[in-house]
Amino acid sequence: MKLKTRSDYQTIGGWIQSGSKVLDFGCGDGGLLRYLADERDVEGYGMEIEDEKVLQCISNGVNVIQGNLEKDSSFFDTGAFDYVILSLTLQAVRHTESVVLEMLRIGRECIVTFPNFGFWFHRYQVILGNMPVSNQLPFQWYNTPNVHLFTVNDFENFCAENSLHIMDRLVLDSKGNKVNFLPNFLGSLAFYRFKKK
Repeated sequence: MKLKTRSDYQTIGGWIQSGSKVLDFGCGDGGLLRYLADERDVEGYGMEIEDEKVLQCISNGVNVIQGNLEKDSSFFDTGAFDYVILSLTLQAVRHTESVVLEMLRIGRECIVTFPNFGFWFHRYQVILGNMPVSNQLPFQWYNTPNVHLFTVNDFENFCAENSLHIMDRLVLDSKGNKVNFLPNFLGSLAFYRFKKK
């Protein structure tokens, strides 16, 4: 069964070689893994904590393990996957560094996507005295699952400090257009593919 395709799926899929073995942490309803299976012929597995989303994965024909990616990732062997993906979830984990290092233990390459807190519209809302709300940050301050709000620059500094090699980067504006100039200011959503140096 093919699911409705999101534009971020196409970007991630373009970085993944056909026939690869892929793990998606925080896989939600399994839509990305279903897309990658259909379009890139990957062998995909997901980890998801929420009961309802696990059931959606199963109904979408996605291999899924119910678990907390911050506590249960030791289930996976070192080097077991070609790619480990964390899409729109990095900002919601409590222990960012340990999660990223665990992804690198499990996979040869990693892909993360996250909303850029440095986006001009987010900055403008803070100047007005409010926490940002946008398409990429759709929650109010009191019900957000996000525990870390960070920028494109913050993530690149994190990679440098942890000896991570950024292989690809794509930053999009709020309309889905590629941003080359001032990505930390004009970009709303960031995609990174990286590995250990």
